[in-house]
Order: sequence, then structure tokens, then C-alpha cells
Amino acid sequence: MKKEYVITIDLGGTKILSALLNKKQKIVERVKVPTDSKKGADYLVDSIAKAVKELMKKSGVNEKKIKALAMGVPGTVNPESGIIAIAPNLDIKDYNIKKEMQKYFDIPVLLENDVNMAGLGIKIFEYKNKVNNMLVVFVGTGIGSAIFINGQMYRGSSFYAGEIGHMKVTDKGSFSTSTDLSFENIASRTAIVNKIIKRSKTENCSLGEMISKGDKIKSKILSKAINSGDKVVTEEIVKACGTIGTVLGSITTLLNLDTIVLGGGLIEANEKFMISKIEDAFKDSVIESAGKIVKIKATQLGDDAPIYGGLALADEFIKQ
Repeated sequence: MKKEYVITIDLGGTKILSALLNKKQKIVERVKVPTDSKKGADYLVDSIAKAVKELMKKSGVNEKKIKALAMGVPGTVNPESGIIAIAPNLDIKDYNIKKEMQKYFDIPVLLENDVNMAGLGIKIFEYKNKVNNMLVVFVGTGIGSAIFINGQMYRGSSFYAGEIGHMKVTDKGSFSTSTDLSFENIASRTAIVNKIIKRSKTENCSLGEMISKGDKIKSKILSKAINSGDKVVTEEIVKACGTIGTVLGSITTLLNLDTIVLGGGLIEANEKFMISKIEDAFKDSVIESAGKIVKIKATQLGDDAPIYGGLALADEFIKQ
């Protein structure tokens, strides 16, 4: 029986998004389930397996028709061994998730960093492979990236390439030795919200009531606050844009990129407000001759970027 389908799973700290795609590159069915990463890696694997089985049941597609099960993990992973070296948001370290998943399914299990998988989806299905040297950066709970050099994904000597969120920077983009001043500890949604919470104690902020209740402040809430003219929220987002643009400019000076694609919840919800400000900071920090050829865009695939990336991963590792 010909295997015409791929299942892609995007793992998050609070949810598991799985999708079944066919040979025509269409999403046939989706399943989203919550998970509790605090219950451990084995519980996570069991949750993934249940989500996959629910997906197969809803679609009516059995294991014999599935080419691969591709998982995107928010952390450092080894696609060859199937080991998660570290995934802080999932509270996992040195865990062979591929081996554990194979106990549930006969389908080949593939593993990749979540932003790398999103990058594959963006490069192949959004840009139709018409990019050469590209950086994909997702800004949300943390900050991660995927790097493409001469048309090929660069994973690094030990699969740590792309850990842009852990680069040491300050609010102005200069280097620092403080572990508290990593890129994602300054410019991620988490960092922005923490700064807003701190300022709301002494300044007027439209999110004050939500903060006092302990409600979660998501990217769309920040967007509404900006549109309402909230000074605190607007200023913190603008500062984050300055840091993001400066870091991207420095990386472009190093790698001579032609394309930078931004994604993640924060960018998706605030694209119009953020992109122009990121571009301004980028132009101020990059070598002019290198920066003038760079196109900075927000991905239009959104949450589907890693879903489509699973197809590319299956094509890379599974030959039939």
C-alpha cells in the first residue's frame, strides 16, 4: 500500500497541534489537545500518541497509509538520533522521544526543532524555494530561529544552530555577559509582558485589571492595548522592536542574508505595528551594502508553517 500521508505534530508547553496532510500538500484533518508539561516526558508522549490516534480516527486514515510522523519541538534536538537535548518549555532534558514514540506506532518518527520545521515550511511552501540565504525568526513565549545558507538548512556541528534567543544582548543590542540579558529575555512576548507588569505598579496601564487578576496576557491583548493608545504597552513593544531589528542587522552583517521572515504569536498579532519599526532598527545597525538587499517580511502561513514543514522533513529523511 502506497503511503500518501504525513502527520505533523507541533509541540507546545500547553498544547499539542497535530495535522494530517495528503500527497497534494493539503491539510486533511487537525486535532488540538492540551497537555501538562509538568507531568513529565512520558506523560507528554502518551498525550501525543492519543492526539495522533484521534487524528487517524477522525480522518479514517490508518498507519499503513502514513509515510511519517514529524514532530516539531521547542528546544534543541538531534534529528538523527531522535534525542531532545533540552526543551525548557516542556521541562525535558536528554530524552529520546523518537524511541518512546515508536513504542506506540510503526510509523517512522522524525524530530526537528519547532522553528526549524516552521522554517522548512516557509522556505518550501511559502517562498517556493526561491530564497538562498534566509533567516526565520519566531517571536512568542521565547525567540527561536532557523538558518538557511545556500538554500540548505544549517543545523550546526551539534544541532544547536539557530538558538538566537540565547544570544547575549541589551535593550540597545550591545553584547552583555549577564544571563538575564539574553535576546528572548528582552524582546520575547514573555519579556515584554513582564516589563509591562512591573511598570503597571507605578504607571497607568489599560491592562492593570487583567494583571491584578493574574490573567494571561496574550499577543492579541497587547495588540488591542496598542490600538487603544496604551502608553506603557506601546513603549515596551517599540523597545522590543529596536532590539529585534538591531540583532537582525548584526546577523545580516555576519551572514549576508537576502531574506528575513518573522513569525510567532507576537508578530502575527502586531505585524503592521512592529515590522516597520524592526526595519528602522535593522537599517541603523546593518552594513548598508549588505542590508539594502534584504527583504523583511512576516510569514503568512502562521501556525501552519511547522505543519507544512513536516512534509519537507518527511521528504528529507524518508525515501520511498
